[in-house]
Amino acid sequence: MYSISGFGSMIIDKGRMDPYVAALLDAVQPDSIVMDIGTGTGIFALLACHFGARHVYAIEPDDAIQVGRELAAANGFAEKITFIQDLSTKITLPEKANIIISDMRGMLPLYEHHLPSIIDARQRHLASGGSLIPLQDTMRVAMVEAPELYQRYAAPWDGSAFGIDMQVALRWVKNSFWTDKVIKEDKERIVGEAKTWATLDYQTLEGPDTKGEVVWQLDQDATVHGFRIWFDTVLAEGVGFTNAPDQTELIYGSVFFPFLEPVLLNKDDTVSITLNADLIGDEYIWRWHTRIYAKNDPDKVITEYKQSTFDGVPLSLSQMRKRAGSYKPVLNEDGLLNIEIMKMMEQGLMLEDIAHRITEKYPERYADWQHALADVGKLSVKYSK
Repeated sequence: MYSISGFGSMIIDKGRMDPYVAALLDAVQPDSIVMDIGTGTGIFALLACHFGARHVYAIEPDDAIQVGRELAAANGFAEKITFIQDLSTKITLPEKANIIISDMRGMLPLYEHHLPSIIDARQRHLASGGSLIPLQDTMRVAMVEAPELYQRYAAPWDGSAFGIDMQVALRWVKNSFWTDKVIKEDKERIVGEAKTWATLDYQTLEGPDTKGEVVWQLDQDATVHGFRIWFDTVLAEGVGFTNAPDQTELIYGSVFFPFLEPVLLNKDDTVSITLNADLIGDEYIWRWHTRIYAKNDPDKVITEYKQSTFDGVPLSLSQMRKRAGSYKPVLNEDGLLNIEIMKMMEQGLMLEDIAHRITEKYPERYADWQHALADVGKLSVKYSK
């Protein structure tokens, strides 16, 4: 989750905010009902009221929503904005929205439950003929020559630090995407032209997973270290922005996917990258399959890399075993204690009473009932209505 200062950084990013403001100003009418998903500290909700919307529903699961409530009161909009602290997929509005606005992307639109949230909101909360902001995101890919960036990530593991062979860790590093923003001192160069990998049309999108292939035929010799992905957004007709690495830097940054090794490409070589992003649980698993074909034999693969962020996560065998369908779990002390606390909640006891009871039962665990109340409160926040 973002800090309040993090939300502030997004608000002062003119490259992001100015197009959003323009799109919202053009869409809002005096009878508009606006749904702001992922409102954060409420800037889009406040602007919608400022532009004349009849009512706004501001949705945000994080406690940052309290800042939005206080800003609404300070600006005279408290009666016009309904703040709902929850996930948009878990609520039902009392009326349909004419406008749904959101920015729940990370560095890319394929971020956590961004797409399922938009799809759900469009299907359940958008009035017929209503507007979505944004309308679509197009994800673009370009191969890059980036020796400094590559070295920065690989160097800690690519030698014998303190006389210890560290290279076994490189497989995790190189099966991860790297989220450094472009550093001006880096000699990074786009090789070939940028290609469209996928377009997300939020008016018709049906699922969170995305896949596609991009192909280049090289017009120059080059050493390529990986590829960058960014998005070009259309917020409304004629209004948008991009976080492309060769444009003015925005809050989002862009994402770099490394190759297993730098690749020396010759003019007229063909490069194919098949890229898949699948939402598994709360995170996307990315797979990138790179094939390089010789210029004199277009059917001959001279270099091939298969990479995945699944292989970029160190997995403990003991923890994986606990996820297996055949595993029979035995609850530890924390699990048994949580069940005991939740049973007392189900009986209708106040949190303070529960805290006193578990302190008496587990004196070795809690110095006093206030420490116990902290644990009880966490379960209350997570599971109570």
